[in-house]
Amino acid sequence: MSTKNAKPEEKQQYITTPAIDSNRQFEYCISCLGAGYVGGPTMAMIALKCPSVKVIVADINPKQIERWNSEKLPIYEPGLDEVIKACRGRNLFFTSDVTQAILDSSMIFVSVNTPTKKYGSGAGKAADLKNWELAARHIAKVSNGNKIVIEKSTLPVRTAHSMLRVLHANDRGLEFAVLSNPEFLAEGTAIRDLAKPDRVLIGGNKDSKMEIAAVEKLVWIYQHWVPSERILTTNLWSSELSKLVANAFLAQRVSSINSISALCEKTGAAVSEVARAIGMDTRIGNRFLNASVGFGGSCFQKDILNLVYICESLGLHEVAEYWNQVVLMNDYQKERFARAVVRSLFNTIAEKKIAILGFAFKKNTGDTRETASVYVSKHLLKEHAKLAIYDPQVPDAQVKADFEEYDALPQGFSFENRVTLPKNAYDACKDAHAVCVLTEWDEFKDLDFEKIFKLMVKPAFVFDGRNILNLPKLKKIGFQVYGIGQPMQGHVQMDNEKTVLM
Repeated sequence: MSTKNAKPEEKQQYITTPAIDSNRQFEYCISCLGAGYVGGPTMAMIALKCPSVKVIVADINPKQIERWNSEKLPIYEPGLDEVIKACRGRNLFFTSDVTQAILDSSMIFVSVNTPTKKYGSGAGKAADLKNWELAARHIAKVSNGNKIVIEKSTLPVRTAHSMLRVLHANDRGLEFAVLSNPEFLAEGTAIRDLAKPDRVLIGGNKDSKMEIAAVEKLVWIYQHWVPSERILTTNLWSSELSKLVANAFLAQRVSSINSISALCEKTGAAVSEVARAIGMDTRIGNRFLNASVGFGGSCFQKDILNLVYICESLGLHEVAEYWNQVVLMNDYQKERFARAVVRSLFNTIAEKKIAILGFAFKKNTGDTRETASVYVSKHLLKEHAKLAIYDPQVPDAQVKADFEEYDALPQGFSFENRVTLPKNAYDACKDAHAVCVLTEWDEFKDLDFEKIFKLMVKPAFVFDGRNILNLPKLKKIGFQVYGIGQPMQGHVQMDNEKTVLM
């Protein structure tokens, strides 16, 4: 075949942060595969605290890298902008050239997405490790020397063993040390958590000099700003399991207090008072005792389901059932909230406008993964409601994508005919029959509810899914109000099916 007129193959163009000083020398170089909610902020903090270390964040998605190199970062996190601006182009670089990042670094963090599996064996519970294995295979394929590989993604117990097998299957005799260094970040406070962590956990086996040296090197990185007594070293398996168990325990507390909120609404107790009373017991503590419409985010449900799957796989069925109940209670809480809306609005919300204030799974983040808002919206749309959704940080495109991802629209309904996305809370509430507060954004506490009352159809209802509003004050304005686990004297109905309205 003639190649006379063939065009030369175009070299792939990569996006990389330009260096402010291209001649600068660094003491050490690390990279991170994955520029998401964990990889980006974590590497930015390392760069800030370790100015002699070159930090490269690599991702195969060029649009993601473009945003990390722009003034509009791909994620919202208080304080992140300032950290990025202090380091980017100096010792922090974002690139779409994953191969070059691996070649340049001695230590590689793997922070790729490991969502719950949606197909095949373990669907709905097991972690999908496809992205992780692709990353490990690429490291093995292109590495130019021995490397330290750090598990940063949340992974099942003993994943490091599988990663080592993949890495050591190279044909060049290269050696790799695999460590576990799970993140314990809370979105909305990630920068604070990174700057002053409760603990840094490093899991590594000590079967060889290389593995011992790898642990010491990672400890050296963190010792730039973390006190030594807060850096914990364990074996690999303990570290991997600790991450799953930490999230399971936190989610368990949320589901526990939410279960009590349902009881409070039937008995006349106030869940906030119960939470305060038990939280003053030093054996219990007061963290994660705020009743709400339910937990969300990328970690809690995914990690519990992963833990459930591991227990089932190992024949620990009673243990699996125990932890699965945490997820079931969370689902119940979201459905219970939606049922309260329907029953309170005279058992029909068909063609009624409902204002949804908040779509992020919590305040101070734009993350919508497993947000309670999409599940409540799904329940309301099944009753043929019309929704007006406002969130100060979540882009319109993300809301639309989530409705498709979570199959929130009933068959035959279109997003455009059922959902509007106003640019402020007042427009969302105009002509609405009810307002549902589903994210605890501070701005919702300061809304002019007298103005909102005038804008709404009467009787006007407020359903506070985060217990952030002054419900007695709203009742005086004229609202019919409902708070999670917050009945008021004289308005308690002991009937099993009726909602408590104040």
